[in-house]
Amino acid sequence: MSSLFEASEQSNLDRVKPLAARMRPKTLDEFVGQKQFLGEGKLLRRLLQADRLGSVLFYGPPGTGKTTLAQLLAAETKSRFRQLSAVTSGVKDLRVILDDARNELQTGGDRTLLFIDEIHRFNKSQQDALLPDVENGVVTLVGATTANPFFAVNNALMSRSTVFQFEPLEVNDIQCLLNRALADTYNGLGRYEVALTDEACEYIANISDGDARRALSILEIGVLSNTKFPLTFDKQLAVESVQRKSVHYDPTGDEHYDICSALIKSIRGSDVDAGIYWLARMLEGGEDIRFICRRLVILASEDIGNADPQALPLAVACMQACEMVGLPECQLTLSQTVAYLACAPKSNAATVAINEARTDIRQGRVIPVPRELRDAHYGGAKQLGHGDGYKYAHNHPDGIADLDYLGVEKTYYRPVDRGFEEELQKRLAAIRKILRG
Repeated sequence: MSSLFEASEQSNLDRVKPLAARMRPKTLDEFVGQKQFLGEGKLLRRLLQADRLGSVLFYGPPGTGKTTLAQLLAAETKSRFRQLSAVTSGVKDLRVILDDARNELQTGGDRTLLFIDEIHRFNKSQQDALLPDVENGVVTLVGATTANPFFAVNNALMSRSTVFQFEPLEVNDIQCLLNRALADTYNGLGRYEVALTDEACEYIANISDGDARRALSILEIGVLSNTKFPLTFDKQLAVESVQRKSVHYDPTGDEHYDICSALIKSIRGSDVDAGIYWLARMLEGGEDIRFICRRLVILASEDIGNADPQALPLAVACMQACEMVGLPECQLTLSQTVAYLACAPKSNAATVAINEARTDIRQGRVIPVPRELRDAHYGGAKQLGHGDGYKYAHNHPDGIADLDYLGVEKTYYRPVDRGFEEELQKRLAAIRKILRG
């Protein structure tokens, strides 16, 4: 039983915590967001109701409730809560907690829920050290990570865990948290007379990008930076309370691939506005300009091809210009190129053609080079009959000789009826009629 002195000490510590830490929900009913797995009838809720919670991995961006939910799970399952940070802890710290959890069970005590923040920072040997006690149920593991666990966590641990992906909080979820903080007189800012305008509330909810911690920090800065109350917290005060926005973007991690994928798919889908937005996200996040240029050059051939033969030269010119000009000016060249590629007619005919041809080579019999096409410029070639029957294309009408260049009838390149490839369709029909006559 704690003494009054200890209770006073804890109260002092709570008072200096940031608003986001003080406003952590105490029950699952107070938890906001993540209804995709925590709503009624959803998987995590069912596991808790059936008392079948095993080891889980929480994956998602900062400020979405991973740590908070881990603490609530410990309370719901009547388990002791123990926490480690993979950034500052090693195998020795881990073994101390595991030994303590084992001893607690052996003496009839409570189960232990071990929460490991940034679990992807543990190396393979540290992750392997968890396996026996996770498998035997000595601890219930809750690992949190902002990196894709399918890449960052070893297979043995993944196979023993259920992955729950956290999404950024919705705007109305953030607004709910802001109003709750202003109404709470003990943990929140309710002891101040603050009227948060709807415009300011919406602005904070939007600018925080689904990060509850960031939203509550903006609110706290705005309130505590004022000395006169009652206070009308308007949009102007909200704008002043926001530091320069830091865009979460890991140029080497999962988000790097997700946003690049969004850029490519938007251009392929001819949505120029979405393409410009995802380009801006990459630029704001500090993405390597050369990486962006390489992707645009690839896209020009993969998704546009001969539907617009100018797409590839433009993408290559963009790459060269960015190399010579650099940031910030090369953002103009990138924007121009993304806009052109998005608006260009689309064709993947060249992509499909080479993929089908290579598949045939891997899976079927390799077609020998027809004798008339073989090299006839060395001594002995004539004796072997190489080049016999070859027809020089320039000596024939339209520069096309009625010659079989493959030895079997195959159609790999099928132009689409968009852009310049519509013209190529007509040309190819006439060419193939001669070649296959």
